[in-house]
Formats: sequence, structure tokens, C-alpha cells
Amino acid sequence: MTLAEIAQHIVGPQKGVLAADESSPTIKKRFDSINVESTEDNRRDYREMLFRTEAAAPYIGGVILFDETLRQNAADGTPLAKLLTDQDIVPGIKVDKGAKPLVGADGETVTEGLDGLRERLAEYYEFGARFTKWRAVIKITDNLPSRYCIEANAHALARFAALTQEANMVPIVEPEVLMNGSHTIERCAEVTEATLAETYHQLHIQRVELEGTLLKPNMIVSGDECSVQADTETVAAMTVQTLKRTVPAAVPGIVFLSGGLSEVDATANLNGMNKLGPLPWELSYSFGRALQASALQAWGGKAENVEAGKAAFAHRAKCNGLARTGDYNAEVEGAA
Repeated sequence: MTLAEIAQHIVGPQKGVLAADESSPTIKKRFDSINVESTEDNRRDYREMLFRTEAAAPYIGGVILFDETLRQNAADGTPLAKLLTDQDIVPGIKVDKGAKPLVGADGETVTEGLDGLRERLAEYYEFGARFTKWRAVIKITDNLPSRYCIEANAHALARFAALTQEANMVPIVEPEVLMNGSHTIERCAEVTEATLAETYHQLHIQRVELEGTLLKPNMIVSGDECSVQADTETVAAMTVQTLKRTVPAAVPGIVFLSGGLSEVDATANLNGMNKLGPLPWELSYSFGRALQASALQAWGGKAENVEAGKAAFAHRAKCNGLARTGDYNAEVEGAA
């Protein structure tokens, strides 16, 4: 398939992305919450449970993997990436090395990982990955982000995207404006618009083919410490407005991160946006916790709970699949 065809497949009808790319420290925190030791076997068993959930497959177009996971085999020896491709799900890989302090910008970060990326991409392709992801982190305060921070991160995102396409893989570009803070939804919209505008400016400079990319942005929401929390309708309207102002129509799909929102809120917001269609791009999801939280709790690290974990994951996948067309509702949510 061409890069454009891969991108379109990932955001096909009712489909989205499972973000299962938690780093070792992050997956340890998740496992600590259910009192399960974060061993290599436990991490494999948990992710294998998700990947073998056949009832979720109609709603998953791609899965972002961590480096360890892409190299792992299932308990029966089948490569985990093959479990996905056998279900027509595209394996992907997180390739950035994390956000590091930005020189000369107190409290701000820039994502690193460009050194040696060309060689790593070639290796990941051999392991079966056909798309990649790179996350930039933008903090909001009364004075942040600086223009310097936005430009540095947008430039890195564009260089990553260009290298990914050179390796014949689809880049998912993730400029995340964090929801941490007391800022208003209007401030979130202002910062996100500036970030996305610069990101697409840099992608143009780096000659990235937009048809072969996906965007993974934050939703436009109030800061988690803001005294006024915007409702679903406001979030949907302001998010769509911001995207229309900044994201070219050539981009095939926008796969939102959940960014700390609850499972239900993330799904409801996506549903509200799709009710505002038709839109120039597919509006979909690339959720981590908002697809996995219930499944993780139901599994609890016990083999006898695998079917319960699968059921919880399948339910969340279906809810988000229905949100792709604005057909999610309280009755669907309550059918778990």
C-alpha cells in the first residue's frame, strides 16, 4: 500500500488507534495501580490479551507499540506484530526518546530522538511496523509556551515525519498541548492553534506529503485545575473550529489523544465533534488510558480474568467506533 492508503486504512470506517506504547516507567505505574509486577512476561501477557480481543478488531485500525513489544512474541511464539496484521490491524512504533529540557527556556521541553532515527526506522520496518509516532509536549501557563518552544518542537516533528516517510512508513505527528493547569478553554484554543499552525508550516518546509500522515492532537479543553470546566458541546465546537483554522484538508485523519480525560469523557467529546460533520478529515482516536483503563482493572494480572479484560476492552473499542459517526450514547455506554 502507498503511504496515503496506509493512513486511510488506519482511520477507516469506525476505526481508530490503540496507543499501547507506554514506556517502561509508565507501564510500571499502570501495573502498580493493580498491584502487578511489571515484568517482561506480565507486560507481554497484558498486551497479548488486548491484541487477541477479536471483538475489538473491527474498531482498531492501528496499534502503537513500544520498542520492547514490537520485538516480543506471544506465549505461543507468534510475533505480537503478526497477531495484529492477521486481523488487518497496522502495527506502529513510538520512535521519540522523550521530552528533555529546552536550553534557554526554563520549564519548557523539546522532544529528542532524531540522532540515529534513520537506522532505527529501517530496523522497525523489518519488524513489521508501517507507521510511527513522535510526541511533542507543550505546557500552558500565563507566560508559556514561548515561541521558541513551539518552533523547536514543530521543527523536530517535521524532521521526524520526513525521515519516517523516507523509510516508507506513515508518521503520526503528535504536538500535545497539555491539559495540566488552571488555564481556560479559550487559552487552550489559542495555544493549540499557534502550535498546529507552526507544525504544518514546518511540515511544508520539510517537504512532507500530508496525504501520508496522521495528526494526533489534544482536544480543546479547560485546564484540569480551571474553575470552569467546559461541557461536551463546547469542547467539540472549539476543537473543530481550531482544526479548521490550522489543519489542511489533505490530511486524511486526525486521531485524538485522550490526555488524561476519563474513558467516557474522551468518547463523548469525540462523538460530539463527529456530530458537527461533514468535515475535511476523518476524526478518530488514538487513546491509551481511555481505551485500556477498564480492561487493565478487569484483568488485574490474573490469567482467569483474561476474558473479562477482553470484554472491557471490546466495549470501549465499540463505544469509540460508534463515536466516529456520532452514534455513541448513554445506552451504548451502559451496555457493558
